Amino acid sequence: MVKLKKYRSLRKYFVFILTFGILVACHRNPWTATRVTGTKIAIAESQPIDSTIEAVIQPYRQHIEKDLSTVLAYNPEPLDKSKGKWQTNIGCFMADITLEYVNKTLVQRGSAPAAICLLNHGGIRAVIPQGDVTARTAYEVMPFENSVVVLALKGTQISAMVDYLLQEKKPHPLSGLSFTLHDNHAESILVQGIPLDENKVYRVATSDYLSNGGDNMTFFSKALETEQTDYKIRNLLIDYFKATDTIRVNSTPRISIKE
Repeated sequence: MVKLKKYRSLRKYFVFILTFGILVACHRNPWTATRVTGTKIAIAESQPIDSTIEAVIQPYRQHIEKDLSTVLAYNPEPLDKSKGKWQTNIGCFMADITLEYVNKTLVQRGSAPAAICLLNHGGIRAVIPQGDVTARTAYEVMPFENSVVVLALKGTQISAMVDYLLQEKKPHPLSGLSFTLHDNHAESILVQGIPLDENKVYRVATSDYLSNGGDNMTFFSKALETEQTDYKIRNLLIDYFKATDTIRVNSTPRISIKE
């Protein structure tokens, strides 16, 4: 008769060795990075541009340079976002032009126009100096690819917008909306010169960045409707420059201080 006890013992050892081997194979060493180094390589300086490639690129470069440098309008005074506590001349200009030109697009497509425009102070990246204005000026002021979005907001959210402006204390570009500041409270809130109705729905033009909650403008998240215009703010500025001879800024106060 075959003695099975011996084979049972061998089988136990075999199972143990197999299990141990699997555990060792599956074990991951807890490697961690202790140092990261990097070197800046100046490609343009270290490698000369191939003459064949340069010959292909040069006509396009000249064409782009011509388009960017062509004078489109004249600006009689510097437009600067650093001058002004509650509003700046460039902020008023940006908001007014955005509202005007996006409304032209909305009307053409059969949509209702916007009553308010709100942009962000930080989105203005350059001064518009006195003198000739070119397409390059628009790229310097608005280097981002932000497009205008139109949102439908209830009057309660317009009130939240006013509260946000008071808390921020920054001259965010504003058009179509005005109010008086008295003892840190907003009074006489007007939309297109008419008292705000919190039960009414208003269409507000802004950038796609802000419509998604940028700069903590969370009141936009409660929009009842959203309409994409696919109209870049930079292109809007260029269209305005092309259509005008001399830039005009409406400096009518959007936020007035009551003594």
